[in-house]
Amino acid sequence: MVSDAELIALATEARDNAYAPYSKFKVGAALVASSGKVYVGCNVENASYPLTVCAERTAIGTAVAAGETEIVRIAVIADSDPPASPCGGCRQVIFEFGPDAVVVIASTAGHVHTTDIRTLLPDGFDGAALRR
Repeated sequence: MVSDAELIALATEARDNAYAPYSKFKVGAALVASSGKVYVGCNVENASYPLTVCAERTAIGTAVAAGETEIVRIAVIADSDPPASPCGGCRQVIFEFGPDAVVVIASTAGHVHTTDIRTLLPDGFDGAALRR
């Protein structure tokens, strides 16, 4: 099992590759899938701001492209204090693939907060809501 410290280190490495020329707010993410494999991502901005992709969604997309559909744990790191929590959209995407996922939120200053997606997104929307 990958430790939180290792997961944060991998997220930090991914953060180094972030493309954030507009906001200068680089974010990295690393997740552990149910297989035990780790996938990373970084934020990728666009001059058309709504087309920006968050680090969490980049990591999740990479995992899904590799055939993974279950997230166990995800770490997110940014240069913010307190640590920056995933945005609402990322919370929903994390919930889709890991309704019981642990979320580790870290800052580059070394502050770490551990929570879970159900705390961050109470009453999350899932596929059951689409069934009639």
